[in-house]
Order: sequence, then structure tokens, then C-alpha cells
Amino acid sequence: MTNVFGLSHKDVSSYSGQTGHEQVVFCSDERSGLRAIIAIYNTLLGPALGGTRFYPYESEQAALADVLNLSRAMAYKNALAGLDHGGGKAVILGDPGQDKSEALLRAYGRFVESLGGRYITACDVGTYSEDMDVMARESRFVTGRTVANGGAGDSSVLTAYGVFQGMRAAAEHLYGAPTLHGRRVGVEGVGKVGHRLVEHLIEDGAEVVICDVNERAVETVKARHPGVEVVDGKEALIGAEIDVYAPCALGGALDDDTVARMTAKIVCGGANNQLAHLGVEKQLSERGVLYAPDYVVNSGGVIQVADELHGFSMKRARSRATQIYDTTLKIFAIADEDGVAPAVAADRLAERRMSDVGRVGSIWLGR
Repeated sequence: MTNVFGLSHKDVSSYSGQTGHEQVVFCSDERSGLRAIIAIYNTLLGPALGGTRFYPYESEQAALADVLNLSRAMAYKNALAGLDHGGGKAVILGDPGQDKSEALLRAYGRFVESLGGRYITACDVGTYSEDMDVMARESRFVTGRTVANGGAGDSSVLTAYGVFQGMRAAAEHLYGAPTLHGRRVGVEGVGKVGHRLVEHLIEDGAEVVICDVNERAVETVKARHPGVEVVDGKEALIGAEIDVYAPCALGGALDDDTVARMTAKIVCGGANNQLAHLGVEKQLSERGVLYAPDYVVNSGGVIQVADELHGFSMKRARSRATQIYDTTLKIFAIADEDGVAPAVAADRLAERRMSDVGRVGSIWLGR
């Protein structure tokens, strides 16, 4: 059965009204302990596609706010990635280390199936390809499965690759060369995406500084790359002399205080919803910081899992993710021409595609 966990209809309407969502589904299965929210922002370009986040939110309201923001960002991300998918996202409330079970994942899979393909799920924070395999036993609408089960595997592979392409574009726009060679890059969060980004940066000749709340993640990167510098937390990283700041942890990394203290001239990272609130993008521009919009540069992962729906080819998916470089450069050019922040230029470009291509669906086909 579906259930709104203590939230009134007024509560849901107030959130949805602000963001214009098509559908928000609350899912509950008492026996397995499942409490989940699936949010579909729009289906203008096709079925909504976005990952499932498993996270111990402080409250149900916090979970709802997060899934609404994330699903909206997915609509824009999928549009600029050139995919025939709308925006959707889901969150499972709980600690994945303690609450995750086969029964819970399969119950969730059935809720995804119940939407009849309006929403297609994949991995996100707290969920992995192995979890997608379990969900897929109950639903046809699951991507990001393990390679052994015919899937694309860990989507962080192309997420990190796409962020690197966006960073190359930012370097080209600001410094005149598409390389981070000799630049000092600070990576906040070296988990699934961050540690792969470090690999690309080191191969390109960058100097890398890292931090993470997870000491084991830091130790793993340090063991592989002894030359990487480690600092004690985000505050130290922001205050360090770096050329590029790459937020690859949770959202909201760019707030008023962070922007005011920032030494970096480029922000380009894998985290979703990096801007803590509206207006931060303007502050970045005023301080001469080039911001590569998060949902543009971190779209490699969704490109990877979307390709799985057509019989996965890493070569084809990687080729499409390489185009993130060109898309990012185009956004910077539009921003300069229109005199707006790159985040505004990206929104406009995404909205134009949703409008122009989405309109095609109104042509009657007689079925």
C-alpha cells in the first residue's frame, strides 16, 4: 500500500507546487521496513530516469525536499545529456548499512514496477549495482545492474569521466588549454565518483588535494597515489591555494560562506545540487569563479545507465559522455554572450530542449 508518512496533503502540495512535479509517490511496506518516496518531475522527453538514494535523513520532510530537488535536476540533466528521458528520483529513508535487506529492496522494486515504466531507477548514494539486481527481480524498470546480469555496472565510471570532461572545458575556457596539467585541484569526497576523478586528474598531470569524512576512503586513495595531499575537511580544502574546487560529496557545498572564502577560480564536481540556494551562482560570477553546472558535468552516470536500456555498449556510452566537454563549452559561450551565469545558461538550454522536443509528442499518431 502507499502511505504518506505523517505528512498532510497540504505538506506535499506546498513542496510540489514550488517545483511543478507531475507525480510524487510515497511507498511503505511495514514488514520489510521500507519507507520510500519516488518523485517524477516531468516526462516531456520520455519516461523519468534517475537513481534511488538510500540515506538516513533527519526527517521525512528533509527526504521529501531532497527527492523533489534531485528529480528536478534529473530532468535538466537528462535534457542536456541528449537523452529521451524525463526527470525522476527516489529516496529510501534509512541507514543502508543497517536497514538494507533483500525483502526491502524487492518491495521497493515492486513499487517501481507499479508505475508501469513512468519511472526507471538506477544507483545513487547508498545503493549499488548489486542492489539493482535485487530490485530487477521485481521490476523491468531498473538499470545500473551488474555486468554479470547484463547491466552497465557501476555508473560512477562515466560520472567521473564526464566531470573530468567538464573540467577540461572549464580549463579551456579560462586558461586557453583543455588540460589540468600543472593545476592544483581540490577534490572534496573521494568515494565512488571522487576517487575515479582523482585517477583522471593524476593521469592528466594535475596536483591533487583531497578530503573526505570517511578516513578509509582517504587511506585508499593515498595508498594508490602517495603524492596526493590530504587536508582535514572541507574548510581546510576551501581555504587552500587551489585552482579548481571539485565537490564530489553531498549537495549544498556552495553556500555564502564557502564562496566568500574560496580561492579556486573553477568549480566543477560530481555532487548533485551544489548550489545551497538561489543566488549563489551570481555570487560565484561576481567573484570571477567559473562554475560548471553540476547537472551538466555529472551526467556521465545517467548516460551510462540509459545506454543499458538499449543493450549496453561502453564504447557508445563513453563516446556520448565525451560530448559533455562540448556541451559545457557551449554553455560557457552562451553565458558570456547573454551576460548571465553559466547555471542560468544551462537552465535555458535544457528548458529549450524540453520545450522543443517535448512538443513533438503532441503530434497525434493514431494510437
